Amino acid sequence: MDFDWKFSFGHPHNVEKDFNVGTSYFTYLAKAGYGDGAAAADFDDRTWRTLDLPHDWAAEMGFSGDASHSHGYKKAGPGFPDTSVGWYRKSFSIPESDKGKRVFLEFDGVFRDSKVWVNGFYCGNEPSGYASFSYDISEYLNYGGENVVAVRVDASMEEGWFYEGAGIYRHVWMTKVNPLYVPQYGTFVTSEVDGDEATVTARVKVRNKNLGKFSFSLENRIVNAAGDVVAQGKSDVFELISMGGDEYSFEFKVDNPHLWDLDDPHLYTLETLIHNNDNVVDKFETTFGIRTIKWDPDKGFFLNGRHVKIKGTNNHQNHAGVGTAIPDGLHEWRIRQLKDMGNNAYRTAHYPPTPALLEACDRIGMLVLNENRLMGTTDYMLEYLKRLVIRDRNHPSVVLWSIGNEEWAIENGERGAMMAQNMQAYLKTLDTTRPANAAVSGAWGAGISSVIEVMGFNYLRHGDTDKHHEKFPWQASLGTEQGSTNTTRGVYVDDQEKQYLKAYDVPTPSGFMSIQQGWQHYADRDYLAGMCIWTGFDYRGESTPFQYPSVLSYFGMFDLCGFPKDNVWYLKSWWSNEDVLHILPHWNWEGRDGEEIDVWVYSNYDEVELFANGESFGRKKMEPNSHLEWKVPYKAGELKAVAYRDGKKMTTEMVETTGDAQSVRLIADRDFISADREDLAMVTVQVTDKKERVVPTANRNVVFEIEGPGKIIGVGNGDPTSHEPDRFIDTYKTVSFSNWKQTFASESDIREVLDPKFKVQGLKDALNNDGLEPGTEPEKTVFIGQFKLSEEELGGQINWMFRGIGKNQSVYINGKLVAAEISDYESVYELHSDYLKPGVNRVVVVATPFVKENPWSTVNTEPGKLQVIIPSEPWQRKTFNGLSQVIVQSTGDSGEIKLIAKSDGLKTAELVIEANEVTAEPKVK
Repeated sequence: MDFDWKFSFGHPHNVEKDFNVGTSYFTYLAKAGYGDGAAAADFDDRTWRTLDLPHDWAAEMGFSGDASHSHGYKKAGPGFPDTSVGWYRKSFSIPESDKGKRVFLEFDGVFRDSKVWVNGFYCGNEPSGYASFSYDISEYLNYGGENVVAVRVDASMEEGWFYEGAGIYRHVWMTKVNPLYVPQYGTFVTSEVDGDEATVTARVKVRNKNLGKFSFSLENRIVNAAGDVVAQGKSDVFELISMGGDEYSFEFKVDNPHLWDLDDPHLYTLETLIHNNDNVVDKFETTFGIRTIKWDPDKGFFLNGRHVKIKGTNNHQNHAGVGTAIPDGLHEWRIRQLKDMGNNAYRTAHYPPTPALLEACDRIGMLVLNENRLMGTTDYMLEYLKRLVIRDRNHPSVVLWSIGNEEWAIENGERGAMMAQNMQAYLKTLDTTRPANAAVSGAWGAGISSVIEVMGFNYLRHGDTDKHHEKFPWQASLGTEQGSTNTTRGVYVDDQEKQYLKAYDVPTPSGFMSIQQGWQHYADRDYLAGMCIWTGFDYRGESTPFQYPSVLSYFGMFDLCGFPKDNVWYLKSWWSNEDVLHILPHWNWEGRDGEEIDVWVYSNYDEVELFANGESFGRKKMEPNSHLEWKVPYKAGELKAVAYRDGKKMTTEMVETTGDAQSVRLIADRDFISADREDLAMVTVQVTDKKERVVPTANRNVVFEIEGPGKIIGVGNGDPTSHEPDRFIDTYKTVSFSNWKQTFASESDIREVLDPKFKVQGLKDALNNDGLEPGTEPEKTVFIGQFKLSEEELGGQINWMFRGIGKNQSVYINGKLVAAEISDYESVYELHSDYLKPGVNRVVVVATPFVKENPWSTVNTEPGKLQVIIPSEPWQRKTFNGLSQVIVQSTGDSGEIKLIAKSDGLKTAELVIEANEVTAEPKVK
């Protein structure tokens, strides 16, 4: 249910700017169906912007030094009330044939404090920006008619200390079921493997929302990835009372199970069918994997009986161009970048992830350390933990539950220990197949760390893991955060003024270890299951050690676009099975002839010899989990590394001084995308010299055009201090009419009224109530009002979203007839600059006004509003150290998408991506 939503800003405390919601005599909290303002079913949202979900409006905002450091100084959230509340509305049809079904509105996540109405009926409130939630809206719908859902999102308050975005930034779904059904997340599938046989246990919940009791039986089938049924069974007859529910358990044997593994992530499907007599009344599918996990206190982590060292990264849901509103294809692309580095585990720091991320990890083969947002032991807080576990426990990728992270107020004392024990015990009532973890920073050996099943060490500077293991020999452990290094892609000299930090892997002045130091510690100790680096990708906000104008973090192995920093090759050397040979830095150092440059090589070969312009600087042995260094006097030309294994020359790698920038080049991660309005391609923009080498110092503005069935949804370059827009979006404004006066048509000559010199002083105020009282004999009336336009607004597209206020209507602006004899209740009229002017414009509506049917009835007395669309600048972005990024998404049609990139003085680039027709999943229209 992601397509064609309407969006506009509201306000956290100015009710007029918030569309006067909650100001009626009966509010939505007083009586059912009394949603008012933008929550009302008949609210006119036609002037609002149309967009698709997922959507993060904060990513579209500019920057300010007065904005939140945590949220990357975006002009939204605390201190920016005009851009802190957003309203979403979507109209949709429900066929008459759906009457009698149960219809659910399901949200994967909304940031934050969302309220939902359907046809003016208040559904509920979800304060957290990370919890998935749903509403049964069956009784609120107009079957065989039109419906509208309204969502108010208030991002005024932050939940975390990192960029969180704003808006409906995850998917929305509509699910229709028969009244006897398996509810959302209503199954739990576990497996035990013994030799060449697996025992699969399926726990299935069934609810009966019929008005009478119902009898039924359950049929379950386990289907492998090839579509073969490998186990099945049918139950006896069960019975449920009206509005009742129960859980039923079944056991199946699967011979020679195909285990889910990192390099072979095989997925099974449990098909559950509910039979009522001879009818199948519900079918529910559960994706799961058969695999075993073990967290051993002395030997670390085991998957399917095989020792696997955790080589993980921490990540926020955040990417250049789109903010937190990451499409599914981008989630998958990001995970594949990590996996290519050798990363095998993803810690969802510090909140429940979107389901789309877990689905991608299941498909690709990535372990997940799934983290709860906030520790707490009230029933309210435990309910959030329950929702996380029940939602995600069928994902084979999830191997650990984290109940909290760096809870400094409690982690060192008895209170923290009691809370951790309570949450850990509660978690066992929901899932016994995975242990509990907490990430602890400054309190090793006491409090939370003394009772948690799997200890999470955050940063080696805080203690001694060997002593902790000796004190708690029963406890498995891993490094939940390590590294926290600060680097800027493509920068090799610290520049405090520009707020750039060199990309060499060195300890930070504040005491955080280098990536190499951290990995060597964890790699050398069997009892440590592995470590997760802070972080895989840069993200908005938390720009340690800087503040504004820096707006991004510096922690990532990849920058915000997913372009690799040099640390990626260090990790790939020791985390992956691929041969690696990588030289840093670049070799463009104009004006530094003769100066010694630190040259590093990342590699997993036995030995490497370095040459500069043909001169050898020595052959060195590579120690495990290390790197090599040389000091080389700079002279333009060539660096060459020669790698050896067992004394035999294996490969070479070169870095050359490039020429001046000559061309723009576009490289897509794929040549074909699905024409489904969701799929996308990630396009790298390079500035190259005449030999087509990337110029590593080129910072050139590139302007983009796109043709065909595709659109640009975001741009970026990874520069931590760039304040360029990530999105180029038309500005939508709503202009209201005001100062309405009226006179009867019989008392005025319309030609006089249309004269700009016609005086309205002394005329009766008009259109300020809910219409003429019942029994009134309506009389043709001339309504005279005004609206104001700025010079900027006058240059945009201006549409009068007209709504009828009576019969036989004619409308004029500045004496110009816009439309006559209007019969439709709603119409759209495009206004033109030849009769508009900056400042005050006069509007005249001639109509016979509506009369109320009953005293309590309402009729429309507002003739609509003006929609002003101010076009954005063309999509563009500077390259940063030679690179930038464009995200191209399908618009739904098949055909050829052409992306064109232009930069002054450089050769233009063109790229063609084919959008192929596919069978898309059902969409709500």
